Amino acid sequence: MSRELVLKLKTDKNLKDEELLTLLKTDEVDQFLRQEADLVRRKIYGNKVYIRGLIEISNYCKNNCLYCGIRGENFGVTRYRLTKEEILSACEMGYALGFRTFVMQGGEDPYFTDDIICDIVKEIRKRFADCAITLSLGEKTKEAYEMFFKAGANRYLLRHEAADFNLYSKLHPKKMSLESRKKCLFDLKEIGYQVGSGFMVGAPFQTLENIICDLRFLQALNPDMIGIGPYISHSQTPFKEYKNGETKLTLRLISILRLMFPHSLIPATTALGTNSENGREQGIMAGANVVMPNLSPENVRSLYEIYENKLTVGAESAQELDKLKKCMKDIGYEVVVDIGNVKR
Repeated sequence: MSRELVLKLKTDKNLKDEELLTLLKTDEVDQFLRQEADLVRRKIYGNKVYIRGLIEISNYCKNNCLYCGIRGENFGVTRYRLTKEEILSACEMGYALGFRTFVMQGGEDPYFTDDIICDIVKEIRKRFADCAITLSLGEKTKEAYEMFFKAGANRYLLRHEAADFNLYSKLHPKKMSLESRKKCLFDLKEIGYQVGSGFMVGAPFQTLENIICDLRFLQALNPDMIGIGPYISHSQTPFKEYKNGETKLTLRLISILRLMFPHSLIPATTALGTNSENGREQGIMAGANVVMPNLSPENVRSLYEIYENKLTVGAESAQELDKLKKCMKDIGYEVVVDIGNVKR
């Protein structure tokens, strides 16, 4: 029965809630599910793996998400923020290595005003006209998003984290709202960004029914990029006692997402590589087609600690790009120098 559900999902791009629940619960279907997801991905994107140069510009954050290690009320964090010159230097290094997408990610740091972000984006666009500029800087006004877009940003990543209202409220402080998060995502789409969203797998209080709610929201949003990864705890958060999410379920969901959203760009996330040895490679084999090596200065990589023991060395380091290429080649995929736009 489970194989039939996989083939139905591949054909129809949709299943009933109870059918999705069956797939999420069934270990035995994993190998077949991954094979079908890989076939779909290869049909559209071949064996190409797109690289994004991640630049973590600040670990200051005004928010207090209960799961996050850089939450504003964690006073045990060594804080940092990159200068404009450091960000541009990271782009220079990445461009020389073959990166054609830069991702500026950070906590919601009040220092980085809309004008400052625009100034940095304009300079990156001026120096690297053939590159995509992705921002992942949290919730902003629609006017701010429009400013960033006009300055030269192409893409925006904003995980919805939990599409179920009750679960969202358990993971976030009262001043944050799911309605606001959803509005931001639809504002970004209306402006013209390539939009990315996603959620944690195995977050505290999360049920499989919650995950189905996430999938339904993604169907409504139809994002260009979908990022998921296992929840990983941090000892300096209120959720320090909760266990990490399962790699197995995360991989299953990557395959399900590939069948539901054949054209989406899906990363094998750092969290997946942190949670399991060869987790990133497993993610690619399950249907992902993006990896995001770190271009941040080496002295701050370990400080952007949204969860503990984050993978920051080895093939996750931009200087080790050759190792990453070999890892991908060994499992039958090719890292390419490409802007890597979504194929619709």
